[in-house]
Amino acid sequence: MKTYYRPLSLVFGRDARSFIALGSAGALGGMSHVGFTHVEIIERGAGRRVVPFSELSGNRVFQNITMLRPSFGGLAMAHSRVMGIVNVTPDSFSDGGRLANAAAAISHGKQLAHEGAEILDVGGESTRPGSDTVSVEEECQRIVSVISALAADHIVSADTRKAQVMQAALRAGARIINDVSALNYEPESKTVIAQANVPVILMHAQGEPKTMQLNPRYDHVLLDVYDALESSIAKAEAAGIKRSNICIDPGIGFGKTFKQNLELMAGLSIFHGLGVPLLVGLSRKGFIGAVTGEKLAADRVHGSVGGALQAAMQGIHILRVHDVKATVQALKMFTASSDPDSADF
Repeated sequence: MKTYYRPLSLVFGRDARSFIALGSAGALGGMSHVGFTHVEIIERGAGRRVVPFSELSGNRVFQNITMLRPSFGGLAMAHSRVMGIVNVTPDSFSDGGRLANAAAAISHGKQLAHEGAEILDVGGESTRPGSDTVSVEEECQRIVSVISALAADHIVSADTRKAQVMQAALRAGARIINDVSALNYEPESKTVIAQANVPVILMHAQGEPKTMQLNPRYDHVLLDVYDALESSIAKAEAAGIKRSNICIDPGIGFGKTFKQNLELMAGLSIFHGLGVPLLVGLSRKGFIGAVTGEKLAADRVHGSVGGALQAAMQGIHILRVHDVKATVQALKMFTASSDPDSADF
């Protein structure tokens, strides 16, 4: 029977550093400012129990949870980083095609970097629910010039699931590949990443964007997504991709109901057991509108920032967001108020 471990009783900032130093808390995701004092032990089809973290100190999964992650894309994973979204698409669910030309996308990317985004995620194919795929040629035409312009001064990731687009994006200067299919859409993608020796984000999705929201089903969404991501990591490693180049994303909104998205958000800390950096992208998504009552995606800023803080409080290493300025400011205030000595006046 498989066992899962979810860190609980989280402490932050100054308290976390003190508790970790005293040996009464573990470092969540290798972060010295987020600690946990207890662990929920879950077994499929059986009960669950909570134990002090010290009871698991020799456990392999415990070591995965607490070890410092290697740098990803040139960024240390010692605290939450903000990735700004640059959608160069005419049918984005949130931007409505506002950045559908290269000049507008480049300008927007530079603005996000100015606001504090440390990674710019450039995508040329919408993967919103119900969306259709676009050709390799069209996707490349949308993103290559944008990546080339932004990569001169910024860390750029390419949001694509196609091997040829990945190659074109890397030639243009992208340093990270962000694949919503976890390299499963095209078999050649794994070879591209392995040969290029570049960081890759493996996201969980149930089904294709066109149909993924029709009737998503899970036995236990938190554990099922964990298993799927564990399998994706194993397949990537078997293809020659270094574990140090892998980041995972539970895929909020990709083949999940609104309730399932909230279940994932509540249990994000479990994914630290996989021992790699974690990314979460919930910005402006439909379940936020369901909770807050905001029907327009662009009006879901406050709900998105609230979700981003919840993710940061669970040790998420990268937050993929539309509203960079609001998210960065919220993170700064949260950090300063939990660790006054960190405030930079």
